[in-house]
Amino acid sequence: MDHSVLAQTGNNQTRNEQAMADQHPIGVYLKVWILLFVLSSFSYMVDYFDFQGIVRWTLIIIFMLLKAGFIVAIFMHVMWERMALISAILAPPTVLLVLIGLMSSEANYTFGTRIDHLGQPEAAVRIHVSDVHAGEAAAEH
Repeated sequence: MDHSVLAQTGNNQTRNEQAMADQHPIGVYLKVWILLFVLSSFSYMVDYFDFQGIVRWTLIIIFMLLKAGFIVAIFMHVMWERMALISAILAPPTVLLVLIGLMSSEANYTFGTRIDHLGQPEAAVRIHVSDVHAGEAAAEH
């Protein structure tokens, strides 16, 4: 046999082996799909158990970020990409989230300082629905 034919046969075998190695086992996708289902169930349980306030929103955001992370990592194949591509995709949103957190903290500090020095604004005083109805009843008489 000619050496070029043997080399071509070897190259074809190498390409086939490489193609098989590039495919990810279906089990990974099924496990992640089940995990996404479980995380979604936890997210619905937050409403079912009627969590309120900061606990509610913290849990919802944690479950949302976990689900988005698994979808990006597995179904968009980012987990198997080079570090430069991962950094280019994940670094900007991470930086934005950090900056949003810093701005939120600064806004709370500024509002608190304003309240401490200037007092509670009249428009910000909370009223109850019964106060509104009592005022309407008094205005009718």
